[in-house]
Amino acid sequence: MDRFYSQLAETLSNNLRLAQPPIAVCFPDSVPASITAHTGNAPAGCGFWREAATATFATSPGDHALCAVGSYTHNLEMSDQQQTDLKDCLGVFASLGYVTAEDLPLIPVLDRRPRHILYAPLAQTPLPPEVVLLFGDAGQSLIISEAVQQVEHRIPPALGRPACAVIAQVANTGLAALSLGCCGARAYVDAFTPDLILCALPGANLAAYVERIAALAGANSILSKFHHLRGRQVAAGARPTVKESLAAMGPAAD
Repeated sequence: MDRFYSQLAETLSNNLRLAQPPIAVCFPDSVPASITAHTGNAPAGCGFWREAATATFATSPGDHALCAVGSYTHNLEMSDQQQTDLKDCLGVFASLGYVTAEDLPLIPVLDRRPRHILYAPLAQTPLPPEVVLLFGDAGQSLIISEAVQQVEHRIPPALGRPACAVIAQVANTGLAALSLGCCGARAYVDAFTPDLILCALPGANLAAYVERIAALAGANSILSKFHHLRGRQVAAGARPTVKESLAAMGPAAD
C-alpha cells in the first residue's frame, strides 16, 4: 500500500518503542493472487499473530479448525468437530467457573461471516487493515489509551478472555479496545508476555490514532522528566514552583 502503512508502522514503533511490530488484520472476500495461503496447523487462532509479526499470509476457516473458541469469536464457518470441540470447551470452562452461561453473551462475536482472514505486519499489509494489533506494556498502553480518548472522546474498554474477542469488538464497533489477554493467548504467542496487554485499533481511522500517539509519546517523555526532577527537588528539601521546576529542566521543557 505504497508507503502509507509502512510510515504509520514506523511512527508507532519508534514512538512507543514496541518490541513487536504492529499487526494488520483484514477480512477480504477474496485474497490477492500475490498473497500466500497459510500452511501447516495452528493450535489456536491467536497463534497467527505470532507469525504475522514477520510474514504476510491468508487463512480460511479450515486453518482455524483446531481453535473452536477463535472460530466462534470470529464467526467462522465451523465443522461438526469444531462444534463439538466448542461444546466441550464450554463444558470445561463452566466446570472451572471460568466462563458461565451469563458470561457468554458478553463475549464479542464478529457480526459477519468472513471468508478469509489476512494477517500481515502493518508495514507490509497489502490491504487496508480492519484491525491493528499492538502489544504494549503499561506505559505504552497508557499512551495508546490517551490517544484513543482524544480521537474517540471516550475511554477504551479493557476486555478479558478470550483475547481474540478484541478483534470482533473493534471490527463490530469501529472503536478501539484493549484486551488483558487470556491464558491461552499468552501460551501461544511468545510476544504476549505477562507484562503486556493487547491494544486493538480500528484501521479505518488509523492515521488519527497514530498522530495522537506520536504527540502524546513526546508529551509523556517531557512530563516524566519534569516529575522525576520535581521529586528530586522536593526530596532535597526544596519547595519549587512549577515554573522553577520547568526552568531547571532547560530546553527539554520548551
